[in-house]
Amino acid sequence: MPCVLDGDTAHRTATALRTALVGKPTVGFSAPTLSGPTPVAGRVIEQVHIYGRHLEIVWDDGLTLHTQHRFTGSWRLYRVGEHWHKPTKQLRVCIEVADWVAVCFNAPVVETFRQFDRHRHPGSGGLGPDLLHPNANLGDCVRRILDYADPSATIAEVLLDQHVASGVGNVYRCEALWDIGLSPFATAGSISEDDARKLVQTIARMMRAGITNRKSPFLSAESHDHNGLSVYGRNGQRCEICGDTIRVKRIGEMHRLLYWCAECQARGDQRIAPTPPLGLERVMDPHPAAALFLAELPWRREYDYHAPDQYRGPRARPA
Repeated sequence: MPCVLDGDTAHRTATALRTALVGKPTVGFSAPTLSGPTPVAGRVIEQVHIYGRHLEIVWDDGLTLHTQHRFTGSWRLYRVGEHWHKPTKQLRVCIEVADWVAVCFNAPVVETFRQFDRHRHPGSGGLGPDLLHPNANLGDCVRRILDYADPSATIAEVLLDQHVASGVGNVYRCEALWDIGLSPFATAGSISEDDARKLVQTIARMMRAGITNRKSPFLSAESHDHNGLSVYGRNGQRCEICGDTIRVKRIGEMHRLLYWCAECQARGDQRIAPTPPLGLERVMDPHPAAALFLAELPWRREYDYHAPDQYRGPRARPA
């Protein structure tokens, strides 16, 4: 039977796949374009979820198959031995149980991942405290940052992990990191307890202020410039503290836009060394645009020889 993920047929797709697959051990699995670990034969399928044009199938060992279908992908169910209605070259996933074969055709995204557990995230994989709540355990958020399972992850990525703190959005992470003068590229393993505490407290303050002051939750009520935003959405403009150009870059698995001021937020930047090597002279174009380009090259991680000014710490902020 056809199961095309389009409109209300998405719900019928999930229902059909649940009926055919849930509670049954996997007999066979193949996915030519799979990114991630392969499900093990014998593992029982426990859940089927669908949201929009995304479908997830979960096994009893925590492995999750995610397929994104956009406008080309579809799922079909066949009885074992039944002739397929599409050529095998369009096959993206084939899951076989005792009496059914579920086939996904032409999905552009096919990947597997492990569900969150205590070995990957603190707090047994549960959501972090909701910082909007007045009684939220901020100390728990601090601990989750300091004990983050991937010490090499940037603090910008860590803040969007809902297992660290619930509800933190892109605007708040950018503004809070700027507010305390911390580089978004500082790694979780390098963050001090003091910085983690300041960061959590700042985000909580901003989020709670946003409830009562929706127009400008980030600065004082008297300041209405840029809707109270200091870096978010202001790429290419001047930082009002140091005058440097605000930058933007896509980072992380979701490619969210990150805004920051390299001058004010040099502290903790793991991409550069704190001091230049002795005796080194400038040998290339010192223009700021050239320096920005060179700083992003993968082999220039030790020191940006053409922009030594970025090693100065953030300037003093007004009281």
